[in-house]
Amino acid sequence: MIKVVKVVVIVSVIVSCFQTIQAQSNKNKDFFNIKAPAIEYTSPNPDDVLFEEDFKDSSGTSEKYEVGPVKNPSILEDQEDTVFFDDANGDLSIVQVDEQVNLDSAWVTIAQYYAIWDSRTINPYKIDGADFKDTVTFVLYDSTAGSNWSMPLEVTKVNSQFKMRKYRWHYGTDLDLTVGDQVMSIFDGIVRIVQYDGRGYGRYIVIRHRNGLESLYGHLSATNVTVGQLVKAGEIIGKGGSTGRSTGPHLHFELRYEGNAFDSESCFDFQNGTLRSRKFDLTPFHFQYLKEARKVYYHSVRSGESLGIIARKYRVSVSQLCRINGIGSKTMLRVGRKLRIR
Repeated sequence: MIKVVKVVVIVSVIVSCFQTIQAQSNKNKDFFNIKAPAIEYTSPNPDDVLFEEDFKDSSGTSEKYEVGPVKNPSILEDQEDTVFFDDANGDLSIVQVDEQVNLDSAWVTIAQYYAIWDSRTINPYKIDGADFKDTVTFVLYDSTAGSNWSMPLEVTKVNSQFKMRKYRWHYGTDLDLTVGDQVMSIFDGIVRIVQYDGRGYGRYIVIRHRNGLESLYGHLSATNVTVGQLVKAGEIIGKGGSTGRSTGPHLHFELRYEGNAFDSESCFDFQNGTLRSRKFDLTPFHFQYLKEARKVYYHSVRSGESLGIIARKYRVSVSQLCRINGIGSKTMLRVGRKLRIR
């Protein structure tokens, strides 16, 4: 390659000199007094782009294309998040993805089915369930189209319901299990989150279902799925456990719509292991609990109590107490002082 460059340069110099000689000869000047042009020798860089060309598409616009590797098509651009937050303005931005995926032989456009996709945040939608005023009907499953349903466990014994629990709202239904029990997806869908939350859900999974709902499975000991994976109703997604903030082995199970949890027993009869109906009507009634859940509770400090003791009593973290009360972790508590719990 270097020899070729030198030959080109030498030929260029000879042509340049010949043209100069001819021009000077026409003016009857001594061409031997002419200085030769400076020559710069450079070696070709193997990393340089060899060529670029302008190509025009059918619309007549011109774009530059470079020769390079071709990216394989994927679901949601290899499951990249489409939710981005503008730190300056606090705004939510969404990237629309126009790829398609085949669910049960029915082609669904990702941009419509998964308009907001976030593989880290349980509720990225910024929609307040308290403002919900419509009635939305969900077809939970359709066996004629190959879409079915399943209970999350083979045996579904309820340990704790969707209700207020020790000054904090419990947003799910706790189902009894033994560590290692198989946990299954309740409907067909795609895995949106596989994460670990040491102070809360432990190892957990969130699945967005084809019917429009989302389900959460918490305190797992192991997971069998990855983000972006398509799952069928009854497919094993993990194993039960007691990870995170848990007092014993159980499955913390939630149903959510647009990020807002509602009582899963509205859809499932866990005692009998059945689905209440093929269709489900979600109404403002299902989010009335938010008025109670958002009430502010205070604790009056007693003698000998510390932040740690109070935090354990109400099952909140010391950092949370400090944040909502505007105090430091080493603040001395005066007897009788009122601390906000939530």
